[in-house]
Amino acid sequence: MPFCRLTWSATAGSAAAGPAGDWLTALLAALAISTALPLHAQQPVPTTPAGEVFSLKLPAGAGAAEAAAAAANGTVQFIGTATVLIRYQGFTILTDPNFLHKGDHVHLGYGITSERLTNPAIDLDKLPPIDLVVLSHMHEDHFDKLVQEKLAKNTPIVTTKEASEALRKLGFTRSIGLGKWDQLAVEKGEARLRITAVPGRHGKAGMQVLLPTVMGSVLDFGPGKGAPDYRMYISGDTLVYDDLKTIPQRFPGIDLALLHLGGTRIMGVFKVTMDGKDGVQLMQIIQPRHAIPIHYNDYDVFKSPLADFAKEVKAAGLEQQVSYLAHGETYTFTPRKR
Repeated sequence: MPFCRLTWSATAGSAAAGPAGDWLTALLAALAISTALPLHAQQPVPTTPAGEVFSLKLPAGAGAAEAAAAAANGTVQFIGTATVLIRYQGFTILTDPNFLHKGDHVHLGYGITSERLTNPAIDLDKLPPIDLVVLSHMHEDHFDKLVQEKLAKNTPIVTTKEASEALRKLGFTRSIGLGKWDQLAVEKGEARLRITAVPGRHGKAGMQVLLPTVMGSVLDFGPGKGAPDYRMYISGDTLVYDDLKTIPQRFPGIDLALLHLGGTRIMGVFKVTMDGKDGVQLMQIIQPRHAIPIHYNDYDVFKSPLADFAKEVKAAGLEQQVSYLAHGETYTFTPRKR
């Protein structure tokens, strides 16, 4: 079997959509609900680390063991938006694939569209062979119409339960839906990778009914569960909220954090992704050795430029812990001894 689930749970439903006029009415109602909830009801903190465990076995390929053993260094190449190419220990991983070009538009639901302002550093058909995709949520600036049409339908895609159902309806046969703290154990020859879905929330409390479910991800490379060779955190499109504090409690020693910024605002008002100040706050919560900002200048709904984050980073004295990548640039990392 290409992948299997070791324990079972129900899947989540898919997000609703409606006309643009309904968006504001529904949004105001959701905000009213969120302010009426007591704080503990708005921000539940999980008390147990239990989650489902899935498995995925990938074909090793010729020379895979030798390639994995020789891969002392890993790379993260920034393609644009939240799309990066991660290569380490024989794995090639694509995140949140968005390959539209400047001037193209994405639909964000409820009649809302956004124009792309940049080009991807690599076109979809120029990518190397991909082992799997990590998809934080189902929005077209993270999984666009071109990707829906052109990406091989048998590509393993690790995502939320909600997005997994949507992908199956689009014909993708190997989507793996994870709930919070669920884990996917991946084998490729002698190489090992564990992907854990961690908290993320695409807006204020109460707005979840209007926005897709989001997951952050922790990628642990190497065979050791307690001491991975390298630990990477991908925030997903989240705002800062209390549940994020549980991530470093359960996954201490994060080596690299990829932060989705941009200060995305719906209708120019309602913030649904982190701005510069939020990004630094999340760094202070997660405490990564290093961080890379992504998802910051590609669409006209992004209202917080990268300069906002750089200013906050400098004010916090964190400049040595951040690398800034232009589209197409690559960050090379070397695992530390644990």
